[in-house]
Amino acid sequence: MKKFLRRYAANRGAVLGLALLLIVILAGACASFFFEESPWSMVADPLIKPFTDHDYPLGTDMLGRDIAAGLLYGARVSLMIGVVSTAVAVLFGILVGALAGYHGGRTDDLLMRGTEFFQTIPQLAMALVLVAIFKPTIYSIVGAISMVSWPPVARLVRSEFMTLKQREFVQAAIVIGQTPGRIILTQILPNAASPIIVTASLMTATAILTESSMSFLGLGDRNMMSWGFMIGASRTMLREAPWMSLWPGLAIMVTVLAINLIGEGLNDALNPQLRKRGD
Repeated sequence: MKKFLRRYAANRGAVLGLALLLIVILAGACASFFFEESPWSMVADPLIKPFTDHDYPLGTDMLGRDIAAGLLYGARVSLMIGVVSTAVAVLFGILVGALAGYHGGRTDDLLMRGTEFFQTIPQLAMALVLVAIFKPTIYSIVGAISMVSWPPVARLVRSEFMTLKQREFVQAAIVIGQTPGRIILTQILPNAASPIIVTASLMTATAILTESSMSFLGLGDRNMMSWGFMIGASRTMLREAPWMSLWPGLAIMVTVLAINLIGEGLNDALNPQLRKRGD
């Protein structure tokens, strides 16, 4: 663990990304402390410019809603959707990839044909169709993003399992009579964890962008403030009030950049080749 932390800390970009993400998480967690009223409440005059009123440092929108409150509450929604949808997609992808990679044969052919079917459809287009079919809620959005995100994980896990199941420690486990389920969970999966963790971090950033795109197009949960909704609601006011879309756009950019930097740092710290060289 200490070696991992040292390798991660050696990547300054990864440390910066972690610091930025912690700030975003803390801001979202403290949203109700800083802003007791709902981000949907009309609390002031419309279109107050940023840094002209100390009560509303980031300004207000065309309905007099506090943009700073929207940003902090929106952080909750964006991060929650990114983390939950990625977790669901990774778990399902691991299940499919593990079964395909370990058993091979017809099981592999069947599962990979289904995976390839989902990969032939553009992710955003499929997510939009799924949410449009069902009522746009936080649950349907998470489900749609998870549905389009799992195929890359399945293919990655399958590749790792096909390589690792030929290793001596797996063959030894088979000889001593361990069940396939136990071999998958205790022998192969822990050794395939590093690339899965890195992929999951990058998928979280993609999920946040996907949710923002859906909310921008009007397919977000109308009961929850999100960064994508804020940009979509302000697109008709770009000339009169550009700050309405500037702040949520910067929030999305900083969060996605931070997660990608963290993914890069995890890749450096968990890469087996780097680990051997460091030793």
